[in-house]
Amino acid sequence: MGQMIEFAANGSTAQGYLAVSTTGSGPGVLVIQEWWGLVPQIKRVCDRLAAEGFTALAPDLYHGEMAEHTEMDKAAALMTALPPDRAARDMSAAIDHLLAQGSTVGESVGVIGFCMGGMLSLLIAAGEGERVAAVAPFYGAPLGERAPDWSGLSASVEGHYAENDDHFPAEAIRSLEAELQSMGKDVGMYTYPGTGHAFANEENPLGTYDEDAARVAWGRAVAHLYAHL
Repeated sequence: MGQMIEFAANGSTAQGYLAVSTTGSGPGVLVIQEWWGLVPQIKRVCDRLAAEGFTALAPDLYHGEMAEHTEMDKAAALMTALPPDRAARDMSAAIDHLLAQGSTVGESVGVIGFCMGGMLSLLIAAGEGERVAAVAPFYGAPLGERAPDWSGLSASVEGHYAENDDHFPAEAIRSLEAELQSMGKDVGMYTYPGTGHAFANEENPLGTYDEDAARVAWGRAVAHLYAHL
């Protein structure tokens, strides 16, 4: 449904996968990759959003690199080596590109991200202020010393997290939810009983895919994006 494109980023160019709403126009949604990279599964997320009426863009934060599901060491190395400032610039430039599209409706975008992308989705929302109106992070969040200055967060946040996740423990997610709510932020976090990290990835890279939880989480995420865009 979509296609690879180039867009201006920090005086240079970046690439991404753009899927235009099947209705011809719709709200813009930024899609942020897992640590594997801009793999076919993330492109399908863009296509699914386009079928729901959104115009979706997934920037290639690894600039052409990616890891197979059998290459967890490579995925970890790619994530660790990702320059945070470059990732932030690429995501901000992708928002610029989305908002400039004739197929994008509105003056703000939504963000949906998975694992590493879930964490980055909250970071970019905190950094972009009113340009991001809704965020739907899956699994990941910036915890502890990774936390940004949350004062710039104006988006409505609805998160989707696993009950059993060593990377992003449910207790830590509940604490983050309470912290942000105490700051007056519009934040709600769902925890899905019996699930593990990456429960919504239909390719089942960690053996944790949960079809029922994935269906419910996707429906909630789409409804949340529609409600705030």
